[in-house]
Amino acid sequence: MPFAPLDQVASGGELSRISLAIQVVTGQIDSVPSCIYDEVDIGIGGRIAEIVGSKLRLLGSQRQILCITHLPQVAVQGHGHLHVTKTDDAEVEIYPLDPALRTDEIARMLGGIEITQQTLAHAEEMLQRVTESSLH
Repeated sequence: MPFAPLDQVASGGELSRISLAIQVVTGQIDSVPSCIYDEVDIGIGGRIAEIVGSKLRLLGSQRQILCITHLPQVAVQGHGHLHVTKTDDAEVEIYPLDPALRTDEIARMLGGIEITQQTLAHAEEMLQRVTESSLH
């Protein structure tokens, strides 16, 4: 396969991850005050999603990061959490989540429509693990 411009061979998610990698590497010298990552987690999951989330968290300690994600492994890494909902008439509602609502949202991302005690416990564990790791 011949070389081609990156925007012609990489998906949107791949381009976002390349951008994230560049931002992490140049983070100390780059003066961009904020970055937006739209679904940087497309096509990944599990361990890789957790790594992407931790890199976003690292960048978030240096500048403002807005990340649109559907993965709990990425969402738990945020310093804050906004919930975005599209209504039936194509309007968008955005509101910040307090700690209890954030746990519920992470549980929903983990387990779907029905939130069980197990999914709530898992969400709490994920959030706690991020909190503990950021203290070290």
